[in-house]
Formats: sequence, structure tokens, C-alpha cells
Amino acid sequence: MKDPVDHARTTRPHAGESFKDGTNAPGLVALAIAVATLVVSLYFFASGQADTGGVTLVIAVVLAVGGGAWLFARHRRIRARELDYLQTHPGAPRTPPTS
Repeated sequence: MKDPVDHARTTRPHAGESFKDGTNAPGLVALAIAVATLVVSLYFFASGQADTGGVTLVIAVVLAVGGGAWLFARHRRIRARELDYLQTHPGAPRTPPTS
């Protein structure tokens, strides 16, 4: 099992976690699409098309919740691996969690 924490080059255990771990990409993409969909939704509301604006707003919320849940789950897995590492390496420095 590959340890996701870069113990040698960082003093913060989760620095850059979202971008270094490629399995976070679906969550980041979903959040980016959610932001773009929210902008489109605001456009439809401003142009008086409330029905279309409501549909795109619901899509934006679903994408944001899905992307956030994905990132939350990935972060929990990384934190669990970090705790496993600390249990198997009793001499490793224990830094306080930053998240």
C-alpha cells in the first residue's frame, strides 16, 4: 500500500493532498462543473427563465454535493492510512492534524 503522506518533504501532513492524489480528480472536476453550472443558472434566472434556472441550480447542487462527498471520503481514507502509518511506525513524529 502506497503511503499518500510525503513525510520527507513537508511539515504539514496534508499539504497539497487534493492535487497530489490523482483519485481526487473526479471530485475536483465535479466541483468545477458545479461552479460553472451555478453561473449558467444565475444567467437563466437573470434572463427571466426561472424554470431552466431552477433545473440548472438543482444540477449544480447535486454536482457540488457529490464532489464534496467524494473529496470528504478520499480525505477520510488518507487520514486512516496516516493513522495506520503512525501505528506501524511508533518512532515517527506525530504532528497534530491540520484537518
